[in-house]
Amino acid sequence: MKQDNRILISVDVEEFDIPEAFGRQVPLQEKLEISRRGLQAALQLFEKYQVRATFFITAYWAQHYPELIRQLALHHEIASHAYYHSSFAEQDMEGSRLVLQEISGQQVRGFRMPGGSRADLKALLRAGYSYDASLNPTWLPGHLNHRREPRTMYRQDGMWIIPSSVSPLIRYPVFWLTLKNTPLWMSRHFSKVILQKDHYLSFQFHPWELVNIREYNLPGYISRISGAVMQQKLERYLIFLQQQGRFCAHIDML
Repeated sequence: MKQDNRILISVDVEEFDIPEAFGRQVPLQEKLEISRRGLQAALQLFEKYQVRATFFITAYWAQHYPELIRQLALHHEIASHAYYHSSFAEQDMEGSRLVLQEISGQQVRGFRMPGGSRADLKALLRAGYSYDASLNPTWLPGHLNHRREPRTMYRQDGMWIIPSSVSPLIRYPVFWLTLKNTPLWMSRHFSKVILQKDHYLSFQFHPWELVNIREYNLPGYISRISGAVMQQKLERYLIFLQQQGRFCAHIDML
């Protein structure tokens, strides 16, 4: 039954550094502010449709907006997206968790590696986490190939793994890139397929997608649908999801 379905919406809150992957430098304050503006737009949608979500946040970004993090923590789960988005060291796992806990007042139990990389589960366990949400068990040409990994939530090395959702069989990924670049009916269709099989759906996006980023000369598959157009598309998707189940944070799955 639809009321038994759980909808996991997660937001990767980070420095807007994706232009740097394409050779364009962005001033630090601008990188931080673009994500803040997008986050405020996301929060308006979440309040409108009563979404409880998980925010995977870099500690560095959180240090610049502590009041906003405390606001998020009143209704949503705070989780770690490492310390910085553009660089990583193993000690960042524990460091980011402690910073986010101090700012938010929440116990931080979840982690997601930046850039779609896999996390070292044993290191995460030592750093005090309970689950990892880094895995996208699909194939994205030139980026990642995790088609042989488990498709649904499982336990390994003492950690819970909560992958991003992909469909059975063909492993069609339902996440920010597909929502942005395909007709909305496709995301709705595969979301239904996933929910019928798994009874939960894990979907992720970034706040900076909700800001007009066309001026940064990014590839069209990243920037063409952004700003108000992406906000409208995300809103239509949330309306659909609201009818398919109840919104939960990742921590609610444990």
